[in-house]
This record gives sequence, structure tokens and C-alpha cells, in this order.
Amino acid sequence: MFTYLNPKIRQKLIESGKLIRINAKGRNIDPSIPRVDDSISLNILGPIPLPLDLGTDKPEVFWYAAVRTTELYQVESLANKLRETGDQNLFAKLASSMAINSVLVIGTPDKSESPLVRVHSSCLTGDVFSSQRCECGPQLMHAVDRMNKEDNGGYLIYMAGHEGRGIGLWAKAATYLLQDDGENTYQANQSLGLEDDSRDFSDAATLLHYFVRERPFRLLTNNPKKINDLKAFGLKNITPIKHIAGINQNNKRYLEAKRDWGHVIDDDEIKSAD
Repeated sequence: MFTYLNPKIRQKLIESGKLIRINAKGRNIDPSIPRVDDSISLNILGPIPLPLDLGTDKPEVFWYAAVRTTELYQVESLANKLRETGDQNLFAKLASSMAINSVLVIGTPDKSESPLVRVHSSCLTGDVFSSQRCECGPQLMHAVDRMNKEDNGGYLIYMAGHEGRGIGLWAKAATYLLQDDGENTYQANQSLGLEDDSRDFSDAATLLHYFVRERPFRLLTNNPKKINDLKAFGLKNITPIKHIAGINQNNKRYLEAKRDWGHVIDDDEIKSAD
């Protein structure tokens, strides 16, 4: 079971307020009662102190880990249902049921009237290996740095199930080989019979409902689709903040494809790598 904890430890965490459960609107529900319907709910562990080393800066950061209240047999049932219906977001919905997503609370964004937010899709090659084939790693670090410099910090939502825009690491590796043969990032997805972008932002929206509540917020993104997807889950008053970082000779073609697909990236910004 993905959400399994020793029952005694689980109860101890519930009693201390370190394990909570929220519904899709970010409202608290009883974490001790087994889920009895098909509605989405998230279990959240935290806050967990997480010291970050940002050179001379060491901001106050707390980590929350979040997972859907979904057991193994429910994942199998979901897979069968999605396979029968041919849902285009099959992979992303399966990943959402299994992913352990994270929230980093940097500083004191609860005191902000319009907190700074970054919803960041996991990218092993960029975030961990520092690959220059994309701009993901620099975008992640730029978001953390910007929040650290904000008076009240911000919320970083890290979506672990979003690798390769929702297709997973194995398929992403295959798209890289196709890109090396001349296809762009979206054409490579299509060659594998996959969607251009199959990410599921429902869990991100649930977490934002809980942490941001009814406040307006500023979202670090260049992607209008991300904003529209979050709005579809009831989030309002989102102000997009352009988030350009890490442009280099190795990812210019990748960024041009993203620009042509709808991302707000100026030609001059891409040419800055020349």
C-alpha cells in the first residue's frame, strides 16, 4: 500500500497533527476513516524541517509529502478502466495515483496577501543530473532563489509524477533518441503514440487549495496551459510571472518548440544563448 504506515505510528502522527487528509478542495477530512468513495483525497505528512544550502543563504524551509489515498488494488482497477475508455491521460492519471508529491514552504508565505508559487514538474535529467537539454534544473533553482529573496518566501509544489510531461522516464528516454534523429520534443511524443502534454494537475490544485486557500497568488510559469488547467480545478486570481532561466545552445531547439506550442518565450530570449 502506497500510503501504508505502521498503525501505531500513523495514529501518533494523526494525534500530533503531522498527518492530515484533505479533499479536492483542500479541506481537512478525518485521516483515520478509510476512504469509502471514489473522490480524490490526499494524505499529507509534515511540516518537516528541511534546511537548504543556497550558498551564503540558508532559508527556513519546511517540507510536506503528499500522496493520494489510493491502495494497490485501486490502481489496478484504475488502469483497467482507463485502458477500456482509451483515456488520453492514462499515464498521467496512473502516475498521480502513485506519486509522492512535495510542497516546500520557503519563508512565511502564509503572511503574504499574494504568495509566490511555482508548480514544478519533476525532471530527473535536469533537476538531478543538471542536463542542459532542457531548462528544468535552472528553473527549479531560480524559483527557490526568488522565493528566498521574497519578503514572505513562497510555495514550491514539486510534482513527482510529471516526468517527461507525464509520459514517464522510460518513454522520455525514447523521445530523446527520436529528438537526436531530428524530431522536436512534441513530435517525439506523437511518434510514440503519446499526447504532447499529458500531465495531471489535479493534485497540484488540491495542494494549492489547502496552502493558498482563497488568496490570489503569483505563479512562476511561461505555460498558459498550466494556468488554464489549475483554473479548471477552481483556482482563481492567478497572476502569471514569467520564469526564464537556463537558456543555452543545447536547449535552444527545445525552447523553440515550446514557444511554437504556446509557451510565452520571446525570440530575443532564446537568441540570448547565441
